[in-house]
Amino acid sequence: MVIGNPGYFDTRAAALWDDQALCIAFWIEEPFVEAALTKRDSLVFNENDVELFIDGGDCYYEFEINALGTVYEVLFVWKDAYRRGGRIIVSAKGQRIRAFLDWDFPGMRSAVQVDGRINDPSVVDKGWFAEIALPWAGMQWLANGRSLPPKNGDVWRMFFGRFEKLTPGGVEVQPHPAWCWSPHGVYDTHLPERWTYVHFSDSYI
Repeated sequence: MVIGNPGYFDTRAAALWDDQALCIAFWIEEPFVEAALTKRDSLVFNENDVELFIDGGDCYYEFEINALGTVYEVLFVWKDAYRRGGRIIVSAKGQRIRAFLDWDFPGMRSAVQVDGRINDPSVVDKGWFAEIALPWAGMQWLANGRSLPPKNGDVWRMFFGRFEKLTPGGVEVQPHPAWCWSPHGVYDTHLPERWTYVHFSDSYI
């Protein structure tokens, strides 16, 4: 995330869209797949997880999932765009934002599949897959005046990332190493201006 070096393990992401939804898939190479948190909106970023953020201009959406399929979602709104309710936090860029921790993306669907045996250190695993489907019908807060579904040629900004809890010799590495498509220059995912440009196209490459 900071300097753009290769990650320790292979991580891949793909994005597809149609008139109904935006679909994201991750492949996460992981020799020992582990996850413990099972309650919805648990802090899965403290474990191994993959993450998707979508910039909505006045707001942005954060989605995270671990290898047990436990989902964490938040809607962040910049203070100038919304002045009532929510919980105020301060981002690394110095702006006050409100975090709506109970917000769920309408119609979101997700799934995971482990290629191995989760939470069993006696087995060397290949890794795990994660899939997310986000209906355009639930994207109105993130559209920021853009077409839903997007038009051919539209450009959005999104963050595709992975965080890895490493414990060599039983000692947890802090901060957790992170992977993403676009290096941020700092250890902070909450910087929409540094996220990846996603170009929507109706052509097959």
